[in-house]
Formats: sequence, structure tokens, C-alpha cells
Amino acid sequence: MLKDELKQLLVEALRLEDVDPASIADDEPLFGGGLDLDSIDALELVLQLEKTYGIKIGSSEESRAALASINVLAEYIERHRSATSASVKG
Repeated sequence: MLKDELKQLLVEALRLEDVDPASIADDEPLFGGGLDLDSIDALELVLQLEKTYGIKIGSSEESRAALASINVLAEYIERHRSATSASVKG
């Protein structure tokens, strides 16, 4: 399931050694919430997401919106992954 993959990727990419991926709530804010992530974490996460899922997250506003929670991020990836594959086929 994409949400579980994202939680695992988040923990691994940001080396959150004391965080169990299963403990991250789907609707928990990724920034300003319990994970206490910062702007450097956001940059690392965006780069990893682009590499892993073949999506492009443009502006800082777009990344801030996409990284709101696991739920929002999963929707963003599914929307943009299908748009990317459609533009490649077209």
C-alpha cells in the first residue's frame, strides 16, 4: 500500500531511527507535528520522492502542500504519477 511505503521511505530517507513507520498516523502533520521535521528534512524528502516515484514537485509552496500528511502525499503522488505516465505515452 502506498501509504505504508511512504511511511517507510520517510523513516529511512530521514534516518528517523527512533520512529516506527507504523506509528505515523495517515493524517498526522509531517511538519510542526510529532515528527518535528524541518526544512532540510523537507528537501531531502522531496528529492527522495522524486527519485523513487518519478514525480516532480516544483515550488516550495507545492512541496509544503504535498507534504502536509501521509494522506495528502499519497494523493499527490497518485495524481502526478498518472499525469507523468500519460504525458510520456502521449
